[in-house]
Formats: sequence, structure tokens, C-alpha cells
Amino acid sequence: MSQTLTIIGGGHVGKTLGRLWTLHRTFVVQDVLSRSLASSRQAVSFIGAGRAIGDYAGLQPSDIYLIATPDDQIAQCAERLARTGHLSAGNVVFHCSGALDSGELQAARHCGAAVASIHPIRSFAAPEQVVQSFAGTYCGAEGEQRALDILSAAFSAIGAQLVPINGDFKMLYHSAAVFASNYLVTLLDVAQQAYAGAGVPNDVALAMMEPLIRKTVDDIFRSGPENALSGPIARGDMTTAAKQYHAVRAWDKRHGTLYKQLGRATVDLAARRNKSRQ
Repeated sequence: MSQTLTIIGGGHVGKTLGRLWTLHRTFVVQDVLSRSLASSRQAVSFIGAGRAIGDYAGLQPSDIYLIATPDDQIAQCAERLARTGHLSAGNVVFHCSGALDSGELQAARHCGAAVASIHPIRSFAAPEQVVQSFAGTYCGAEGEQRALDILSAAFSAIGAQLVPINGDFKMLYHSAAVFASNYLVTLLDVAQQAYAGAGVPNDVALAMMEPLIRKTVDDIFRSGPENALSGPIARGDMTTAAKQYHAVRAWDKRHGTLYKQLGRATVDLAARRNKSRQ
């Protein structure tokens, strides 16, 4: 517990990680700088350690700096941190954005600090709950090796599992989570709309979909997408798939286009499955 940590951004991510590292005696939380002094004080209260700061001029030198602000503020915060004169070759500066790479911290790198990004793949909407359940969380990690060596140990201490990613494809990495989560929700909403178009009430549609969805998800995580695939295209019944496409297009042209694009991707998935079984 010899290294000090300063947190810039006292929102859910910053204060949750600060509390976890305090509980596990990983870092000494030194300063917390948020959008207002009141916000900094709230974060310090949650963390159970640290000193609430109202501006950059009040920051003390620290070993590690976490910039836990919204994405569009990260580069500017790094620049303001660099202007404090506290950064040198002995420092590590990192952020937790899922979409942006460590290049956003260029200003800190110019001062000699080692930079990285560590993205915990989970929601931080309920910080108290996250503190209790963080162990086992996967984190996408990229950046300079000196920073990653220190941060890997720190995140491992609170139960995280770091996964190295290529920083040049950070936005693609982030889009994978959007496909897996956000677009899954959108796709199921389209399914519910299609049921409604066939006269099925929304609550009944959800009840009908639930066992199908849960079984599919279970199969995916048990044996992978290729082996979990079912339905007309998986069986090679392209006649039925074509009829479904025309039915969906007649109901809603936009959703017909979506059905066609997903059908093409499913044909590729089915081909990979069949090839792997040969």
C-alpha cells in the first residue's frame, strides 16, 4: 500500500474503484478531484479515504492518476494534469473508457508518464453493488507496458481479469459490447414488434420469448455461437428463410432490410459450423 492514487472524476467508476482499492489496501487514495467540491466530497465519503479537491491547483504529487471523467473530457483533463508539473517518468496515468485508447493521454506521455487504458466490462450504475460483486470482472487493457505492469497487479488485487487488446482497434472492441448488449435489446424489441404485428399482446410476446432467449443464451455460453445456431438457415431451409424475409418486408421495409442483413450473416455462421463439423 505504498503507492498513492489520485482520482480525477468522482463519478460511479472513479469512486467505486477507489473504494475497492482502499478496502483491499492496494493504493493509498490521496486526492479526489471532481466537477465540484461537493461532488469530490461525496466521492471521498464513498471511498472512505482521500482528500476532496476543488481544482487542479490543489492536487498533490501522486504516483498513479486515474482519469475517470466522461470520454469527451479525458484528453483535456490529461492536458490540465500535465500543466500541474506533477508528472514525470515515475508516474502512471490511465483512464477507463471503453471506446477511447490510451492515446487520449498524450499530454501525460509527453511529460514522461506511462499511460494505459483499463476498461471494466460491466455497468457501474449501482456502485454499492459493484463493490460487492466486482471480483471476476473482465477488463480490456492496452497501453505502455510499464503502466500495464503496475495496473495489472492493482486490478488483479480486486479480482479483475485483464484481457490484452489492440489499442489500434479500441473502437471496434467497444462495438463488440454494443452488439452483445445494446443491439441485442434492439433486436428483441423488433421481435416483440413482429409478434404484435401478428396479434400477440406485448406481455404475452415477452413470456413466449423468454424460454427461447434463455435457452439460446445458455447454449451460446456452453458451446459457442456456431453450435448454438438453429432455425431455417441452420437447417439449410432457404425457402422458408426467403418467405420470412418477404413477410417481414411487407410488414416493415426497415425491418425487412435488417432481416436480410442478419440472414446473410447467419448464412456465413452456418457455413463455418458445417465446415467445422466436416
